[in-house]
Amino acid sequence: MATMRAWQFKSTGGGLENNLFMPAAGIPRPKIKDHEILVEVYSMALNPVDYKVAELPLVSRLMVSLPSTPGMDFCGRVDAIGSKVDWASVDQVVFGSRLGQFSNGTLAQFSPVSKEMCTVMPDGLQVDDAASVGVVGVTGYQALKPFVKEGDKVFINGGSGGTGVWTIQIAKLLGCHVTTTCSTTNIDICKSLGADEVIDYKSVNIIKTLQEKGQVFDHTVDNIGSPIDLYHNSHLFLKPSGRFVQVGFQPAFGSVAQLVGDMIRPGFLGGGKRKYTHIMAGPHQDQFRDLGQWMKEGKIRPVVDSVFEFEEAPRAFEKLKTGRAKGKIVIRVKKP
Repeated sequence: MATMRAWQFKSTGGGLENNLFMPAAGIPRPKIKDHEILVEVYSMALNPVDYKVAELPLVSRLMVSLPSTPGMDFCGRVDAIGSKVDWASVDQVVFGSRLGQFSNGTLAQFSPVSKEMCTVMPDGLQVDDAASVGVVGVTGYQALKPFVKEGDKVFINGGSGGTGVWTIQIAKLLGCHVTTTCSTTNIDICKSLGADEVIDYKSVNIIKTLQEKGQVFDHTVDNIGSPIDLYHNSHLFLKPSGRFVQVGFQPAFGSVAQLVGDMIRPGFLGGGKRKYTHIMAGPHQDQFRDLGQWMKEGKIRPVVDSVFEFEEAPRAFEKLKTGRAKGKIVIRVKKP
């Protein structure tokens, strides 16, 4: 097979979802490098970064080669392996993510993946569930595992989204007490995932509510970047030894400027007064392996909001952009 089916875009004016097209003649099937695996994609999952980076006017020109196929997360069959891949074999089912890569994406029949960006799917897992781990699972892992210990109190801002559902579960698995935020309709979901306390951001002021608790939290993970001044006020609820980990932020100029300021402005010049880390998740096969094993053991579980067929990809992006998905949005590329 010299060609394959894939969704692509050449521009994002009016929104990525309105620019997706599938070339009638297909596109060339990708060739792999020595350290890569060619994956026949069964299912893939969407992330906000799939459209946010592409829609940034200047940044996208540096990071996205047009025409481009979006998508990073996947689960699928190993179709071919490079000469320097020593752990995979043809026909194994693997899952993972092309973290930080914005060309040759997974919204296609085949996608090239670095050997460090995936692992074998454990027996007993479902393809759609494994596809939903990807970026959000590893991000949640990296936002918590290096920083917390059993008994810590963790505040998670945004508990019902793609990253939030993993962050809550990983924090609980690590023995932490979890307080999180979400809208009224998602309170039950967050509690079912293990959250000890849920703050309804629709009915209260988050910062004021946290301030009333005092400096009781050991760690904070901000999955959404709103309110924009959460880190600036984190000394009101984080212990002096606590750390603020930024995962998500709003893709507006003011939010980006705030993010940069939080990263570089010291406290004595008006910056935040607690340790600050911005997470840009990188590929770690051992972390995918841990996440897969935890799912197999029933210690954590994926939360899939909805599943779309391959031909419905634009609709899937439309739903992603509403910001109302409870967990991950999955697209089935091929039935296993």
